[in-house]
Parts: sequence; structure tokens; C-alpha cells
Amino acid sequence: MLDKATLIEALAVLVAVVAGGLAWRRFYPLSFWLCVGFPARAVWLYATWQHVASACKLTHKRRRWRVTLDSIPVLGAASREATAIVERRHLRRVEIEKAPRLGLIRPSRQGWRLPIRLNDGQIPDDFAKVAERLAHAWRAHAVRVLDSKPGRVVLIATRKDPLVTVPPLAPTPDDLLTVRPGVLENGRPWVIDFKTVPHWLFAGATQSGKSTLLNAIIRGLAPQAVALVGFDLKGGVELTPYVTRMSALATTRSACVRLLDGLVSELTHRMADCREHGVRNVWRLPVDLRPIPIVVVVDEVAELFLIADKAEKDEVAKTSVALLRIAQLGRAFGVYLIVCGQRIGSDLGPGVTALRSQLSGRVCHRVNDPETATMTLGDMDPAALEAARAIPAETPGVAIVAGSDGSWRRARSALTTEADAEAAARANRHLTTPWVHLVRTGPRALPDNQAA
Repeated sequence: MLDKATLIEALAVLVAVVAGGLAWRRFYPLSFWLCVGFPARAVWLYATWQHVASACKLTHKRRRWRVTLDSIPVLGAASREATAIVERRHLRRVEIEKAPRLGLIRPSRQGWRLPIRLNDGQIPDDFAKVAERLAHAWRAHAVRVLDSKPGRVVLIATRKDPLVTVPPLAPTPDDLLTVRPGVLENGRPWVIDFKTVPHWLFAGATQSGKSTLLNAIIRGLAPQAVALVGFDLKGGVELTPYVTRMSALATTRSACVRLLDGLVSELTHRMADCREHGVRNVWRLPVDLRPIPIVVVVDEVAELFLIADKAEKDEVAKTSVALLRIAQLGRAFGVYLIVCGQRIGSDLGPGVTALRSQLSGRVCHRVNDPETATMTLGDMDPAALEAARAIPAETPGVAIVAGSDGSWRRARSALTTEADAEAAARANRHLTTPWVHLVRTGPRALPDNQAA
């Protein structure tokens, strides 16, 4: 038996090891996860995969040769006959459950990535449907289908929600027409690249975080060589703080029509420039002839389409046609759209529906009515629509982000106040291009050999 002193020493060592592990986990969570937590989780995941796959109905039944013992030889006259039976039936084809084969699990800061080889007849959607079950079985916050190839699928699991707290982003300069407003659910920066996805639709109710996202966009674009044009029919209260960095700001419907006419005219001139030089877009023009990119911010798009009387019908029609034309032609000629709204419904008219179809980037915050969420995400993945409706009111800034490739992510914008965006606008006012220098009006005459 151990003496008292040895027992005390063993207990002291055990307490020290436990205390050291807790301190390691508390102060260095990433290294603790990579060195201790992830290896233990990986062993447990591989060991329980057959059971988990069967419970989630991901297994397929196959017939395999197996050794069976259906009879046990007994003593006496029947022993010879029973032994013969066992010998005849000790190997036969039986039905077994085959789980999809797991690949090499890899750790990440927020969880792990797991490639899986699909069984015959399976598709990635089979795993997407049971993602919540897998999350509970693996004790993870969420499981998503990250990528898929023929016969393979990659799952990503996150241990905890990285969107609970979003640290302020460092004010590092971004590439041209690229903004990082927050983080994605996998812990990576949320990047909005207008060159890849040129036009965006931001939907969200009051206090949902839509204004914070717009502040982050303004702060990110302010130090870049771009022109900003604003449309704010809420009396200018949303975009007026950034007027020092804007080439033009319209606060009435008639002013909006005039600015849109100017933008369409500039699109026509840029189109002629590209045609003269035999290029498809402005980015292939010579650097000295390349026009400055224009980012158009439309706040509360519903105000542009509401009709109070017949006198406003013509203005709404002109607005609708001009916005649609900018959305259709803007990408090739360096004009990009950000359309924001608290409510986006089909009752606003066919112009909104047509415009929405051209806005391939979608950001849906918490909304008050289901139709707004449907208009924003309904023509994409139905799972994105369900996730948007489940955003709680106590998490402002959380949104569902969908790109042109059909994939979607949960994201949250970092807290960017109006004062932060206004300070960035003032600090970069020298980059503002006056409206008269930004747009070219009047018809553009082409050389005779290039005329249609």
C-alpha cells in the first residue's frame, strides 16, 4: 500500500496538472485546442462515426461475406449433423450498414474540416439536411457543407459561434473596391469585393445592423480612389454625414432622377471609350484613360418606388429604368450599386423585382416581414431563407450573406459608428471627385468607321 506521503504527492501532482491544463485552456485556447482538444475530438469522431452515420440515415446496406455461427455443436447423436451444418454455413453473404468513408480530418481555429467520400447514390444535400443532427452528435455549434466535388463532400464544423463578439477591425488599407466589414461564421474576414460581385442588396429592419454595415462600407471605401454617389430620400439624414466624401447626394426624387440621368450618360460615354479601343470593359483601357470607379449607394429603396399620386408615376418609371440600366451595364463600365432597404416587397412594383434580379450580392439582416426575407434570399438556397428568419433580435449586425455562386454564410459586421465613418470621410475629402468632373453629358459621337 502507498504511504500517506506518497499519496499526498500524487494528489498534489494531479492537482497541479489539472490546474495547469485549465490555465492553458483559459489563457492559450488556440494552442490547447490544437494540442489537446482536437486530437481527442478526432479520435472520438472516428470511433463513433459508424453509429452517428446510422442514426443520421447516411449509411447504405450492402451484402458482404461474413463468418456466422448459427448453430452450436452439441454432444450426442446430433453432434455430427450439427457440426456439418456449421461447416456449411460458417461463411455467407449478409446485409451490413456501410457508412460513408471519412477522409483526413484537419483542424482550424474555430473547429475542423472533414472530407467524406459519398456512398453510391448520395449527394451533398443529404449531408446538408442532417447538418443539425451532426452538430449535436459532435458537440459542435454548427456543421455546414463547405465544398463538394463528384463523389466527395467537405464538412466544416465550428466549436462555438464566432459571431458572438466581433473585435474591431484594424484600419488596414484594402485593395481597390474591396471592403472588410466584419467576420464570417468560420472566423475568417468577411470580404466584399465589388469586382467579383458588383451589385449588392442590403435588407434589414431598424436596429438590425444595416446602418452599421453601411458605415463600415463607407469607411472602407473612403480612402480608396473611387467616387461615391448617394441617394437618400429620408431627408438625407443617413448619408449627409458623409457628404464631404461624396461627389453628389440626392435627397429628393427629382434630384435622384437628375443624378441617374447623369450616371446613365456617363455609362454611355464609357461604353464608347471601350468600343473605340476594342476592349470589353474599362479595366482593359490604358491606365491614363481608365475612368474612376463609381459606387452608388441607395438608402431606403422603397422611397424611390412609392407612388402617392399620378404625378409621381413618370418619375418612378424613369428612376426604375435608370437603376435597372445601371445594374445591367455597370459592372463592365465601373459603376457599382449598393441598394438598402427596410422593406423590399413585390407590392412596390415590377421595377423592384427586376432590379433585385440584377443584384447578385445579397445581405439579409433581421427583418420584420417574411416577404422582405423572401425577396432578398428566396430565389437562392431555401436554407439561407430559414437561417435569415432565425436571426434573433438581440444580435444586431448578424446577417446572411449570399453571393453570385449560390453559396451563403452567416456573418456579422464589426461595430462601426457613424462617427467612425464620418471621420474617414473627412480625412479623405481630398479624394472626392466633383460631380461636374465625374460625369460627361451630351451625345458621344463615334468615328465613321466605328459607327453602327
